[in-house]
Amino acid sequence: MSTGMVILAGGIGKRMNRPVPKQFLLLGGKPIILHVLEKIEQIEEIEKVVICSPKEHIEEMQKLIFNHNIQKNILCVEGGKSRQESTYIGCKNLKGVDSIIVHEAVRPFVSKKEYLDLINDESENAIYGLDIPFTVLKQEDGYIKENLKRDELINVQLPQKFNGELLLKAHEDAEKEGLSFTEDASLFYHYNPDKKVRVLKGSLYNVKITTPVDLVTCEEIYKEFIVGKE
Repeated sequence: MSTGMVILAGGIGKRMNRPVPKQFLLLGGKPIILHVLEKIEQIEEIEKVVICSPKEHIEEMQKLIFNHNIQKNILCVEGGKSRQESTYIGCKNLKGVDSIIVHEAVRPFVSKKEYLDLINDESENAIYGLDIPFTVLKQEDGYIKENLKRDELINVQLPQKFNGELLLKAHEDAEKEGLSFTEDASLFYHYNPDKKVRVLKGSLYNVKITTPVDLVTCEEIYKEFIVGKE
């Protein structure tokens, strides 16, 4: 079975209030995305990687890969105007692979074991998720409408894997219908309700770096829990 990977690196860092995209900010002394690339460099099952990046930062990404001697088969392409469009572009560049893994450049703490657990899981489609430890209510027009059962809900994490052909087709259909989704598990399920998507136990360390507070938090996580265990 062939496996490809889409890395979403299209952020331009608006919420970080930094002059460079957040994937290039330093964490533990090296660019955030390098933490991801160093892990997947060790995973031979991942045969090809497509990084979706802003056009003006593709050359910088290519230099980072070269300067850090990343040998994985990596293609850097221009991402889309949205996360969903970028994933679609990545999938088109992986057309023909059996399985596609989708990940975000700013989730640096996923371990090699977690990648392998996802790849080797017997389920064709699988994601990581965490239980929600707080009350979640549905509201409408500023008023509570429904009390949701938190034991039936999960906090969705990446990486995720899907049947490559079905994921590409789902993105094609979403584009035709003009539908938007916040991530690929919801998109995939919408178009493939008959296909089971397994939920693997996620990790509290699997933080997505979006704001300056996230970066500060991740520096502490890296120093206290990650160094020497990658």
